[in-house]
Amino acid sequence: MRVLGLTGGIGMGKTTVAAMMRARGLPVFDADRTVHELQKPGGRAVAAIAALVPQAVQGETIDRPALRAAVIGNPALMRGLEQILHPMVRQARARFLAACRRRGVRWAVLDIPLLIETGADRLCDLVVVVSAPRRVQRQRVARRGGMSAVQADRIIARQMPDRRKRVHADVVIDTGCALMCTRRQVQALVRNLQRDFR
Repeated sequence: MRVLGLTGGIGMGKTTVAAMMRARGLPVFDADRTVHELQKPGGRAVAAIAALVPQAVQGETIDRPALRAAVIGNPALMRGLEQILHPMVRQARARFLAACRRRGVRWAVLDIPLLIETGADRLCDLVVVVSAPRRVQRQRVARRGGMSAVQADRIIARQMPDRRKRVHADVVIDTGCALMCTRRQVQALVRNLQRDFR
């Protein structure tokens, strides 16, 4: 089995590209979705997050905007949150890959925003970076809601710059174009992956 690492900064269109890959039959591990599962009421990370940032948790429910506001400007809290979440995400990722191997999957996709930053790219046979111009990225983030422009800028500033991510890429998918253009790039990539096994 081979592993494709999919990454890109916030607002780059990575979720859209992952959905296109999933629709083409590739199994996708979604790190963001895993974090949401860990943080939902009764999730494995809730108690530890409550101990770290008590003001962001009411009962078993995490107030995500409050958590974001608390950690974005506080590097120590951000590191603490990562120390809680990253090992749990790694465990879920290992279970996903093991399940793919048991099923005889040819290519598995790891959709991880911090793929390169966390060293998870070392697990991958191919690294795909999803990229868009900075103005497009900021427009997309602004449309998301639930996040102020200042918070969005802090998140963008904290992530590895797009130009550096692209250096690590085996393939770059440009999402600054029309959706059909992005779809064609994904289709071509998946065809090439499938060709490897003929």
